[in-house]
Amino acid sequence: MSALRLAVIVGSTRDGRFGPTAAHWFAQQARSHSDFEIDVIDLVDAQLPTTITDFGAPEPAEVTALAPRLAEADAFVIVTPEYNHSYPASLKVAIDWYRDEWQAKPVGFVSYGGMGGGLRAVEHLRTVFTEVHATTVRDTISFHSYWDKFDEEGLPHDGESCAHAAKGMLDQLSWWGGALKDARARAPYGG
Repeated sequence: MSALRLAVIVGSTRDGRFGPTAAHWFAQQARSHSDFEIDVIDLVDAQLPTTITDFGAPEPAEVTALAPRLAEADAFVIVTPEYNHSYPASLKVAIDWYRDEWQAKPVGFVSYGGMGGGLRAVEHLRTVFTEVHATTVRDTISFHSYWDKFDEEGLPHDGESCAHAAKGMLDQLSWWGGALKDARARAPYGG
C-alpha cells in the first residue's frame, strides 16, 4: 500500500497556545509509523476569514490556498484544546469553509485541557465531522492538565504510554484511511 497522506491540523489560534507542541509531538509519532506522509497545517498560518460567503460566491484566496492540502489528505488528526466545554471558533471556521475535502475520510483527535483533557471538545467535534460525512476513529489522545505533562523539549514525561496511545490511533487511521481511499477510487462518494 502506498503511504497515506495525513494532515495534522493545529486547531487553536490563541496567543500562547500549546497546540503546536502537541502537534509537533504527534507528527513525530506519525512519521515513525510507516503508513503515513505528514502535512502539518497550522490554522494561524491559514488565516481563514471568519465571515463565510454565500453559496456560489467566490471564495477568498486564503480558503482556496488551503483547499488542495485538505483535498489531498487521506486522513486527518485534529489537535484541539477545550475552550468553554467545546472547541475553538478557529476550528469551526476551518471545518465550515470546506465540504468535499472532509468527505469519506477518517478523523482522529489529540486534545488537551484541564481536568477534562479536551475530551468535551472532541465529543462536540465528532458530531460536526459526522455532518460533513467524515468518519471519526474511536481512540483519541488526551492530555489532562497538559502544562504538567511535557518537558522543556516538548516531549511527554510519560513518553512510552503516549507513544503507545499514538500508535493505536494511527493504526485505526491507517485502516480507515486505506479502506476509504480504496472506496473513493472505486466510486466517488455520494454525500
